[in-house]
Amino acid sequence: MSEIILMSDPKVTSTPVRECGEPLVDVRGEAALLVDDRLKDPADAFAYLRQGVVDRLLEAQSLLPDGLRLLFVEGYRPLSLQREYFEEYADELRALHPDWPPERIHTAASRYVSPPAIAPHSAGAAVDLTLADADGRERDLGTPMNASPEESVGACYTEADNISAEARENRRILGAALSAAGLVNYPTEWWHWSLGDRYWALATGAEHAYYGPRDLSGASASPEHGQRCADHRQHSAS
Repeated sequence: MSEIILMSDPKVTSTPVRECGEPLVDVRGEAALLVDDRLKDPADAFAYLRQGVVDRLLEAQSLLPDGLRLLFVEGYRPLSLQREYFEEYADELRALHPDWPPERIHTAASRYVSPPAIAPHSAGAAVDLTLADADGRERDLGTPMNASPEESVGACYTEADNISAEARENRRILGAALSAAGLVNYPTEWWHWSLGDRYWALATGAEHAYYGPRDLSGASASPEHGQRCADHRQHSAS
């Protein structure tokens, strides 16, 4: 995809899903990954991802230059929370642009929060993360994580040109490792990467997504369906 396609685009929403049944697992079980708990919730939902996504993060971690590590901030997001985030941002846009029709509000909101019906986070397929040094200190990537387009003046867009050379290089390093491991970026948010969801399927040319909405009750300490999804993933990418 050369142009920016938003989550609300029919090309994304019409992409079929064939759920492969892989469980959600707690990323804190992987010592190689740094986990930030700034978005910790009572159910610890933030710390869960599909096993296949965790595997790819570990691969990306191994591809980073010496002295750098991935810093995980948020993975799984319950649909109720996703809906809350989407409506809160949509309300902000309505206040800023009272003349905009509902369709435009919906599209504009999807730059920053995915519509709940297709949200990669609620499938356990998306991760918000950044770079840190060996001691866990965050590197400069141009904006705070989760900065909206309005408050960052568009600098949250991955290819934004209103950031420093250092931040641009750090984004390049992060993106190179994650892309090489098979994840795709949502280009309006430098921190958002996903695998196996509808957006990933469209970006990679896969016939369908293999991770759909998931309830946290499906979480597991071990990937009982991991091999099945791994085989499916390899087939989809071919």
